[in-house]
Formats: sequence, C-alpha cells, structure tokens
Amino acid sequence: MMKKYLIYGILGLTALGCSSDKKSGAYETADVQKQSSALSSDTVVTEKIVKTADMRFRVKDVQSAKEKLGSILKAEGGMIAEFSTHSMIRQNEKVKYSADSLLELIAYRVEGLVVARIPSEKLDDFTNTVAKMAVFIDDQSLKQDDQSLNYLSNQLKSKNKVEAVTQLNNSVSGKKVIVAERSLALKDELVDNRMNNLQTDRNVRYSTITLNFYQDNTIKKMIVVNDNLSDYRPDFFKRFWLSFENGWGVFKEFILILANLWALILVAVAVYFVFRHYRRKKLIA
Repeated sequence: MMKKYLIYGILGLTALGCSSDKKSGAYETADVQKQSSALSSDTVVTEKIVKTADMRFRVKDVQSAKEKLGSILKAEGGMIAEFSTHSMIRQNEKVKYSADSLLELIAYRVEGLVVARIPSEKLDDFTNTVAKMAVFIDDQSLKQDDQSLNYLSNQLKSKNKVEAVTQLNNSVSGKKVIVAERSLALKDELVDNRMNNLQTDRNVRYSTITLNFYQDNTIKKMIVVNDNLSDYRPDFFKRFWLSFENGWGVFKEFILILANLWALILVAVAVYFVFRHYRRKKLIA
C-alpha cells in the first residue's frame, strides 16, 4: 500500500515539473519572440551609397579649364574642395642673345588637380560635361561604396549606449566615480557613432570627384640677364695693357725687395770676391 502511494506521489511531482517547464519554456519563447520582433522593427536597412569618381584628361589650357570647372560646379550646386597646378620642365636651354643678355628657351607642361564635391544625383551629368570639355580622356572611373549596414550598426549601437547611459545614471552605487567614468566613455562612443553617421549622410548627399588634367607641352621664350661672368671680361688689347701694367708693378716691387736686402747683397758680393781672390792665388802658387 505504501509503495502504491509513493508511486502516485512521484508521478504527480513529475507531471507538475513538466507543466512548470512547459510554462517556463513558453515564457522564454515569448520573450525571445518579443526581442526578435523589437530587433526586426529596428533593423530597417536604409540605402546609403557613397559615390567617388576619378578622371584624367587633356585640355587646351589648364587655367581656363579650372575656371570653367568652377563655373560648372557652382551651377550644379557643388564646390571645389582642393585645387593645385604644377609645371613640369621638360627641357631648358640658354643661348647668347647679346653681350649682357641671354635667350632662355623652356619646354614645359602644366598639370592641374581639382578635388570637387557635387550633389550625387548630378554626378553623371557633371562627368559627361567634363568629358565634352576635354580634348582627350586618359582614364575615367566610378566607385560606389555601400555603407548601409555600417550606418545601421552605428544606429543600433547608439541606441544601446543611450540605454546603458540611462541605466548607469539611474543606478545607485557607492562607486560613483567608476559609474561616472563609464558613463562618460559611453557618451563619447555615442558621439563618435553619431558623427560617423553624419559624415556618411554628407558623403551620400555629395559625391567626391578627383580631376587630373594637363595641357600639351608649351615653349616659353624669355630674355634674361647674362649670368656668365667670363663674358664680362675686358677685350684682348685692354687685358694686354692691363697685364703690361701689372708686370711693371711686379718689377718695381721686386726692385724694392732688393733694396731692402742691400746689406745681404753687399756681403754676398764681398764673399764672392774674397773667394775668387784666394782661388786665383792658389792656382798661381
């Protein structure tokens, strides 16, 4: 009889446990479904396409091309973000033009660089206009970078950080300094995420195009000062007379040196005659 009641008790507890597990599982399933539903409502992907383009082409005149590009960009609602020019000297030569001047001949090529920002919807029209303006197109490219998922990721991270900051600010803890530091770090990360998305929005609205253009080699003629010092020397007869005068001056200096050494010269002459006298006397003996 006791065994019978014991078996009934075990079966009852097992049934109760199963019922409890089913309810718990149902609650967990409902919670997961709720979270999944909330996540799906937040994960709506907005298309964020960033366009960049590059062109290299030849023009008749670099400066005129730059001014024309600026006018076109202004009409299309764009702007020049960067501009520069560079002259590459291919060959340089100087020939004598007169006694004090030279004719300088320079063969060079001018290259220009324009980095522009233009509304994305007008990028194709702008590149077509530039292609018509060019004498010859070396190369042209277009790149589309899909930033949609990164944009959504920053949005979700920002939302999570807002909730985390709220929870930290509402938490009661003795470690207020640690909570404040953690809250500040989350706020900084939140700002970074928002700035990244703002930059993405700007890049989506305005495309960046890099334009490299150049003109044909140009010859420049200039009259410059003759910097060859040898050409400024006096003529032959003038230099001959100057050399004669210089030689006469050297000779006079030599005489003055001898005058300063008269005593030594006198002693040398005396020694010579004494030596000659004794030599002659020795030969006679």
